[in-house]
Amino acid sequence: MQLTIYYTKEDLYLIKKIDAKAERERRSKSSVILSIIEEYFERNKRVGEILIDLGKLTEDKLQQALELQKKEGDVRTLGEILLSKRWVGEHDLERALLLQDKSRQKQKEAQVP
Repeated sequence: MQLTIYYTKEDLYLIKKIDAKAERERRSKSSVILSIIEEYFERNKRVGEILIDLGKLTEDKLQQALELQKKEGDVRTLGEILLSKRWVGEHDLERALLLQDKSRQKQKEAQVP
């Protein structure tokens, strides 16, 4: 898939920031842009919501897992339940947890004076 981004002179500073980040992280510009967008849309979400957004879990399966978790007395994490039911793969769960962790880290950093 190809995406074209049009920007004005006022946006040039953002493009320079993307260029610098891409060079620093040894990634493509498009990869940097997509990771920024992904972080924005997944901010403040729970792992189940992120998995739904990623297309790896249905709302129905999430509700079933949450009910089971509650029924068990919150003994297991949601991720453990989803993995045991094989409703998500380990890689997908790790990705969702990583996105959630990134979001939380950025929130903590923003709170530090």
